[in-house]
Amino acid sequence: MEKLMISGGRPLQGTVTISGAKNSAIALIPAAILAESEVILDNLPLLSDVAVYSEILEELGANVSWEGNQMRIDPTHIISLPMPNGPVKKLRASYYMMGAMLGRFKEAVIGLPGGCNFEPRPIDQHIKGFEALGATVTNEHGAIHLHAKELKGAKIYLDVVSVGATINIMLAATRAKGSTIIENAAKEPEIIDVATLLNSMGASIKGAGTETIRIEGKSELRGCRHSIIPDRIQAGTYMIAAAATRGNVLIDNVIPKHLEALTAKLIEMGVGIEELDESIRVIGKEKYESIDVKALVYPGFATDLQSPMTSLLTQAEGVSVLSDFVYSNRFKHVPELARMGAKIRVEGRSAIIEGHPLNAAKVKATDLRAGAALVIAGLTVSEGITEVTGVEFIDRGYDHLVTNLRELGADVWRQND
Repeated sequence: MEKLMISGGRPLQGTVTISGAKNSAIALIPAAILAESEVILDNLPLLSDVAVYSEILEELGANVSWEGNQMRIDPTHIISLPMPNGPVKKLRASYYMMGAMLGRFKEAVIGLPGGCNFEPRPIDQHIKGFEALGATVTNEHGAIHLHAKELKGAKIYLDVVSVGATINIMLAATRAKGSTIIENAAKEPEIIDVATLLNSMGASIKGAGTETIRIEGKSELRGCRHSIIPDRIQAGTYMIAAAATRGNVLIDNVIPKHLEALTAKLIEMGVGIEELDESIRVIGKEKYESIDVKALVYPGFATDLQSPMTSLLTQAEGVSVLSDFVYSNRFKHVPELARMGAKIRVEGRSAIIEGHPLNAAKVKATDLRAGAALVIAGLTVSEGITEVTGVEFIDRGYDHLVTNLRELGADVWRQND
């Protein structure tokens, strides 16, 4: 069993360059299935989820090759195969294969999502969209079966703002006949990124990033080259780590606008922030004020940064309240932080956090962002060594984590038992 060892108490200093967005990559790779020729993706993060998607596409007959952070996907000879089990079960966002396969082949059999287990991920809005486009959808033995004689554009109102459903419906609708309108769509930057790729492939998508997206279906899409946007969650995690360790770090290759909600809260706490065109400098301070934070859909404070932010708030004076209005049960990191001496209690959708120094301990990451929270917590501890297991979750969202932290002056290493 591999674990992450952290000897903390050192302020992070230097520059860290942010990778391509994980939440874009896991949608862009399936989107390549919709093309009739080679798709080249640049600035791809080297993550375990990306590797699993590469394996899935190769099983379907695509030719996939890597060179550094570039992936070439040639879907010319891809075929429709049922995927009720196997690699697809490892992915929390495996459902993107549904929209892509449905758009390309008018059929798909995909196992239900796996990945992080902090909360079940309902796909009712995905199914609602597919059915509106003309597909028949059934759940058989834990796999979703989709079939359509033909896909026809439709007007679809999402009952819940959902990134996954917005992207999935968009994927299928690009190869449907006629016009599709998605109302109450999610506005995340990753949706714009996927729409940019699809438009480069010959699709006609307008309104991505707003609550109404309009799609004119095309009978055929072509290959193209696309560079993935920077990962705002990875960037936010390093920003929080720099603040928590009272460091001075330049986070490079970012889009500052994507991080406005986090930046505002850090400034409210008393953290020093300097924004440049494509980078943000975080300057830690000795004392931080307690604040209230509400995780909301974009452009609100990102739910994916809620767990890391919990660790930072243990370093603030007084009592902070952190609420998550996206996921109701995303507090599995709290018992682990309690092992480190954190004074936190959970009440419904909120965690009440009393500022208190943390201690080294043996803790376990239960999901991707919980793992990031524990790493940040370990970096703040000045005595002893924090051991974090569940490293496989962390690897799903942070490539080069140990290397980056070590270059910033942290004493961090991997160890096998």
